[in-house]
Amino acid sequence: MSAIVELFNSSLVFYLGTIFILGLLVGSFLNVVIFRLPIMMERDWKEQCCELLELEAPEDNNDRKSLNLVTPRSRCPACNHQLKAIENIPVISYLFLKGKCSKCKNKISIRYPLIELVSAITVTVVAYNFGVSLQALFAICLTWALIALTMIDFDHQLLPDDITLPFLWLGIILNLDKFSIFTDLKSSVLGAIFGYGILWFVYITFKLITGKEGMGHGDFKLLAVLGAWFGYQFLPLIIIMSSLVGALIGITLMIFKSHNRSTAIPFGPYLAIAGWVSMLWGSDIMSAYLNAVI
Repeated sequence: MSAIVELFNSSLVFYLGTIFILGLLVGSFLNVVIFRLPIMMERDWKEQCCELLELEAPEDNNDRKSLNLVTPRSRCPACNHQLKAIENIPVISYLFLKGKCSKCKNKISIRYPLIELVSAITVTVVAYNFGVSLQALFAICLTWALIALTMIDFDHQLLPDDITLPFLWLGIILNLDKFSIFTDLKSSVLGAIFGYGILWFVYITFKLITGKEGMGHGDFKLLAVLGAWFGYQFLPLIIIMSSLVGALIGITLMIFKSHNRSTAIPFGPYLAIAGWVSMLWGSDIMSAYLNAVI
């Protein structure tokens, strides 16, 4: 391990190149997580409901019943063609196949290579910003979690506990007094408490005034994750940035009539983006603001 660290420290190009390739590979797995995890959650919910109501569970096809994040192997959704290893090379396979299934020639969504590229680019930026360090290692892991949460929330308006809760506890563990990777333990714990509590208060207030639910509980947990990782001091910046981006995008969609006002807009992606930006440049942004004000 020390030899690898020394090699990374001796060559920035090799370090960033390795992280970029790793980002592509993990990005391919993120596509699997984004597609399969909601299906697995829905299957579990149905089973739990049937068990609670003492009903017979509905029959499901074998593929769906055995579906997890590892098996079965990826297939073309149109013709069920099982993808070979050479067809699963991130980005390159998509370009080589010209964005079509090798068997039925149906188009493959461009979002798959885009997510792979986003994964590779974002973790490379993280690696460059934090250098060869434990901060970089864990910040890269958080980046992948935020990408998965963003896309799942965008598709299904869900922020799975299977991702948010482990990362909430991981954030607190990383900031124990023995480690203090991103902040101190007190700031981390208060960040988790206030992160959850602030959005919960907004949710309750909005519901009491309008009778409607303005956001999901997953949003509370995601902000708690970001608070646990970076401390309560970053929460105002994350909330302001996510609200501004969400408002701008929502207004733009309504102006161009591509979004109905009654249709909910997922808030998780904006929290994730604001959290990622704050992780990298939050201190600089807050310093610049304070210098401008003072």
